[in-house]
Amino acid sequence: MLTTLRKIGNSKGIIIPAALLSACDFADTVELRLEGIRLVIEPVKAPRRDWFQGYDAARDIDAWGDLPPAVDAVDWEW
Repeated sequence: MLTTLRKIGNSKGIIIPAALLSACDFADTVELRLEGIRLVIEPVKAPRRDWFQGYDAARDIDAWGDLPPAVDAVDWEW
Protein backbone atom coordinates (compact mmCIF):
# COMPACT_ATOMS: atom_id res chain seq x y z
CA MET A 1 0.00 0.00 0.00
CA LEU A 2 1.35 3.40 -0.92
CA THR A 3 0.56 6.51 1.06
CA THR A 4 1.81 10.09 1.14
CA LEU A 5 3.65 11.90 3.91
CA ARG A 6 1.59 14.92 4.94
CA LYS A 7 2.80 18.09 6.59
CA ILE A 8 1.56 18.41 10.18
CA GLY A 9 3.01 21.55 11.74
CA ASN A 10 6.81 21.22 11.64
CA SER A 11 6.54 17.44 11.27
CA LYS A 12 5.15 14.97 8.78
CA GLY A 13 2.65 12.18 9.26
CA ILE A 14 0.62 9.53 7.48
CA ILE A 15 -3.01 8.50 7.56
CA ILE A 16 -3.34 4.82 8.53
CA PRO A 17 -6.54 3.25 7.12
CA ALA A 18 -9.01 1.91 9.68
CA ALA A 19 -8.73 -1.63 8.31
CA LEU A 20 -4.98 -1.68 9.01
CA LEU A 21 -5.45 -0.20 12.47
CA SER A 22 -7.97 -2.85 13.49
CA ALA A 23 -5.84 -5.66 12.03
CA CYS A 24 -2.81 -4.46 14.04
CA ASP A 25 -4.78 -4.02 17.30
CA PHE A 26 -3.55 -0.42 17.70
CA ALA A 27 -5.01 1.73 20.45
CA ASP A 28 -4.38 5.44 21.01
CA THR A 29 -0.71 4.90 21.88
CA VAL A 30 1.87 3.11 19.75
CA GLU A 31 5.59 2.42 20.02
CA LEU A 32 7.87 3.79 17.28
CA ARG A 33 11.43 2.65 16.64
CA LEU A 34 13.99 2.54 13.88
CA GLU A 35 15.40 -0.74 12.59
CA GLY A 36 18.10 0.29 10.16
CA ILE A 37 16.26 2.57 7.74
CA ARG A 38 12.82 1.12 8.54
CA LEU A 39 10.29 2.75 10.83
CA VAL A 40 8.49 0.14 12.93
CA ILE A 41 5.12 0.95 14.52
CA GLU A 42 3.89 -1.52 17.16
CA PRO A 43 0.99 -1.56 19.59
CA VAL A 44 1.94 -0.90 23.19
CA LYS A 45 1.59 -4.08 25.21
CA ALA A 46 0.83 -4.01 28.89
CA PRO A 47 3.66 -5.33 31.06
CA ARG A 48 3.21 -8.99 31.97
CA ARG A 49 0.28 -9.30 29.58
CA ASP A 50 -0.73 -12.98 29.34
CA TRP A 51 1.75 -13.66 32.14
CA PHE A 52 -0.30 -16.53 33.57
CA GLN A 53 -1.23 -17.94 30.18
CA GLY A 54 -0.89 -21.70 30.53
CA TYR A 55 -0.19 -21.53 34.29
CA ASP A 56 -0.90 -24.82 36.08
CA ALA A 57 -0.99 -24.59 39.88
CA ALA A 58 -0.83 -28.38 40.14
CA ARG A 59 2.77 -28.27 38.86
CA ASP A 60 3.95 -25.81 41.53
CA ILE A 61 6.75 -26.95 43.82
CA ASP A 62 6.31 -26.28 47.54
CA ALA A 63 9.24 -23.98 48.33
CA TRP A 64 8.65 -24.25 52.09
CA GLY A 65 8.12 -28.02 52.19
CA ASP A 66 11.59 -28.78 53.61
CA LEU A 67 11.15 -26.63 56.73
CA PRO A 68 10.26 -28.37 59.99
CA PRO A 69 6.64 -27.62 60.98
CA ALA A 70 7.58 -26.09 64.36
CA VAL A 71 9.89 -23.38 63.00
CA ASP A 72 7.20 -20.70 62.91
CA ALA A 73 4.93 -22.13 65.64
CA VAL A 74 5.94 -19.72 68.40
CA ASP A 75 5.46 -15.96 68.47
CA TRP A 76 8.51 -13.78 68.06
CA GLU A 77 9.71 -11.63 70.91
CA TRP A 78 11.07 -8.17 70.14
